[in-house]
Amino acid sequence: MLYLNLNKQQGRSICQQIYEQIQNMILNGELKAGEKLASTREMARVLNVSRNTVITAYEMLASEGFVISIPGCGVFVNQGAEFPKAPETLIDYNASAFSIAEYKQDHISFDSGTPALELFPRHKWNRIASQIFREAPISVFGYDYPQGRPELRKTLAAYLKKTRGINCHPDQIIITAGAKQALTLVAKCLLHEESEVWIEDPSNRNVKKIFSYHTSNITPIPVDHEGIQTHMLPKNRKPAFIFVTPSHQFPMGGILSIQRRLELIRCIQEMCCYIVEDDYDSEFKYKGLPINSLYSHDHERVIYIGTFSKILFPSLRLGYIVLPFSLVEQFREWKRLTDHHSNSLNQLALMRFMESGELERHILRMKKVYLKRRNYLIEKIHEYFPNAVRVIGEAAGMHIVTEFSKVNFSPKIIEGIKKANVNVIPVEDHAIVKGRHKHQIILGYAHLEPSEIEQGLSRLKNVIDLSTT
Repeated sequence: MLYLNLNKQQGRSICQQIYEQIQNMILNGELKAGEKLASTREMARVLNVSRNTVITAYEMLASEGFVISIPGCGVFVNQGAEFPKAPETLIDYNASAFSIAEYKQDHISFDSGTPALELFPRHKWNRIASQIFREAPISVFGYDYPQGRPELRKTLAAYLKKTRGINCHPDQIIITAGAKQALTLVAKCLLHEESEVWIEDPSNRNVKKIFSYHTSNITPIPVDHEGIQTHMLPKNRKPAFIFVTPSHQFPMGGILSIQRRLELIRCIQEMCCYIVEDDYDSEFKYKGLPINSLYSHDHERVIYIGTFSKILFPSLRLGYIVLPFSLVEQFREWKRLTDHHSNSLNQLALMRFMESGELERHILRMKKVYLKRRNYLIEKIHEYFPNAVRVIGEAAGMHIVTEFSKVNFSPKIIEGIKKANVNVIPVEDHAIVKGRHKHQIILGYAHLEPSEIEQGLSRLKNVIDLSTT
């Protein structure tokens, strides 16, 4: 007799439960083809249900071909109804992309993209968000504008004009779920298999990965202390676009000179292609005056991407893309098909946060904090590694690059650093052409207290000393 687990408290009928459990047994191979089921009378007696309930369940199984009824003989499992599940594969979480070590209490991560989350003014954001939730129009709770709330786009356009020299119409802005979605929209709209992309090298590995899903023709252009080396752009070829981070090259930290900015603009105008400008952390510049964006030089050929993940907090999942008018409709439609719209309540809360002046006040506070943490990190680097390290790209942003002349950051050394509960990323991980940056690592500092910075460098020194002796 079959073991069936019936629950009269469930929302499903007893008949449905009998049908589903027998069906699953047949599909899984627990009941074999030709095997006879108990008679409806016997099944009803054992299960303490009415015979009509069992008859109905058997009829449902027969109508779908799971069983066959032979008059005078009984009900049998039909041929060809077995569909066994593939054996389950156990996932080795230790080998996953997310290292368990990252979640240990004493783990110190020099991640380059994490802001000082503990200093975000949650009480102010919470007050604004609560008010928005109470007062928001009903439309906010439905399917909203794929391009983003017009209130936020209007406020953002004014903010970009004031802080980045970008003079754009709100209708040129599309609100995205961060910079990665903006880059994905660029790839979907502008790339195909035959397209060519020119990209800084090294450059954020996620950017290359996004583009490589759409084309394999990715040409690396080396960078130096002034950013992308424009004299090394290929001649007599035309890319779909050139990807750059001119305000603070990632990861090397160079700030693109005006001569190279103008050279880039001349190139795209001659070739009738685009520049994709990723302005991921330009708010945090510590030397000199803020530099205008490439978009301010050509609003017809430059696509500008920004994010609030570095300024506020990553889980907000809000960024934006400023487009030439000719591209807006295509990008808006792809945004609609991707996720319809970004979180509307968060958009309105951000709009109010900006209008109240809280965003600019928060940026100014963080700029002072990050400058102190950057200075402390550089001071301690020279203390722990005197005459052995060079600091690169310290003029802006939330990270620096350190070059150790006598250390090759091989996978073995990186593994040793991880075992010491420290996380660093070699520049080589972001390089397309390998071998040029094997002595360099990225050290993010924005989210680390001075005590954590010192402890992390102390552990790093111990590993390096062991590996070089």
